[in-house]
This record gives sequence, structure tokens and C-alpha cells, in this order.
Amino acid sequence: MLSPWEILLRLSLAVIAGGLIGLEREIHGRAAGFRTQILVCLGATLIMLISIYGFAASGIDEARWDPARLAAQVVSGIGFLGAGTILRDGPSIKGLTTAASLWVVAGIGLAIGSGFYLGAVITTVLGFLTLVYRVERYLLPHGERSLQLHVADRPGQIGAIATLLGQRRVNIRTMKVDTTSGGECYVEMRVETPYGIRLEDLMEELSSLPDVKEIKWQ
Repeated sequence: MLSPWEILLRLSLAVIAGGLIGLEREIHGRAAGFRTQILVCLGATLIMLISIYGFAASGIDEARWDPARLAAQVVSGIGFLGAGTILRDGPSIKGLTTAASLWVVAGIGLAIGSGFYLGAVITTVLGFLTLVYRVERYLLPHGERSLQLHVADRPGQIGAIATLLGQRRVNIRTMKVDTTSGGECYVEMRVETPYGIRLEDLMEELSSLPDVKEIKWQ
């Protein structure tokens, strides 16, 4: 049986590990942020402690209990919590990374609860670095294109276009706006599109904005 100090150490490590990954999610305003990640990691650690030590302390015969049973329930059960963070927004799906982070945090908690500190620490560090630095930006190409729009000259129109592009992770490098006395507005942007985005879907979304009359890519 573990000493109270060892139990406190493992639960404290769970708070630190879950908090580190949760902090990155909180900064980006994700559904499962700082407190959620801590609670998932803390709960998984406690369940693992119960699996290994709780039944032994109650005097149950070792041959009648399996420490892996409760751990397996955590791995499968965390999917329900992760599914709650996944949302469909038009043609895109959001929340997959947050759901995956919950699954990883649960695994870290199980590792801490079982005393596998090295695996827990390495996974925490690698998970945090993966979320922060987004290595795919350096491995996958981003296309730079010219986007030309013909819209009505109305207040907030350019802002609505820029907001939609920002939601689709399209980076506006330069922008030139020309207006006419007839209430027409011609916008030329140099944009950087992320990997995997379909220009047809983006054009469809831009066309759905009010007073957008023409869109051209070059």
C-alpha cells in the first residue's frame, strides 16, 4: 500500500500535467480548457490508484481482481467527454484536437497512477510541444494566392470577409481596397491558405455573405 505522501505526490503530478496541457487549450479558448484537463488527469490518476491499491487494501483476494479493468473503462469512457468538444461548423469540424488532448491527458493520469512517471513526463512534454508549436506548419506547404472580390460598399462588409477568412485559418498578407462613387467596392488580397482547405468550399462561403457580387482566385 502506498504512503499518504506517495498518493499526494501522484495526484499533484496529475494536476501539473493536466494543467500544462490545459493551459494551452485555455489560451486558445477551447471547450476543454485548464480546469477540464486537470480534472480528467486527476480523475484518471485516482481511478488507477484504486485499480492497483484500492482493492488490495480492502482485503480482496488478488486472484479475483484485475487492475487493468478500471483503466480500460477510463480509456473507452473518455470518448464520451471528448465527443462533446467536437462541433461541426459549416464544412469544417472543430474540436478534434481538444478531444485528442483529453484522451492523452487521461492516459497520462493512468500512467501517473500506476507509477510510470517517465512515460507520463515524456508524454506531457511531447503533448504540450505538439499543441504549442504545430509542427505541421513547417512540414506541409501553405499556398499563397491572390483573392479578388467585388462587393457592395457597405459598413462592416470588409470586416465580415476578414472574419470569415480568419475562422478558416486563412492569413491575409496584404489588402488593397478601391471604392467607386457608385457604391461599389473592389478588394484585392494576398492570402496564405492552410493545407487541406478546399478553395471551392471557401468560395461558396464567401459567396453566401450579403452583397458579395464576384470572387476571383489567381
